[in-house]
Amino acid sequence: MKKVATTLRLDEEKARLLRALAGYEGRRINDILNELVDEYINRHKETLELLSIPGFLEECREGLEEIKRGGGKTLNELDD
Repeated sequence: MKKVATTLRLDEEKARLLRALAGYEGRRINDILNELVDEYINRHKETLELLSIPGFLEECREGLEEIKRGGGKTLNELDD
């Protein structure tokens, strides 16, 4: 897998604590950040799958606009 470099901006206190924890655990900061990114992506995998459905996002936006206009159905009116 191709790796890319990126810049991460942390406030000084967070960076200090991250370095301290990484040192305590004997781990590289890069490895910790990669682990955190993997966890974040896994938590949002269902969202990514839904957004990959053609037209899904637009349908959601249209539904929200309909609700704002006072349209739509109550939960009891929805089909099972």
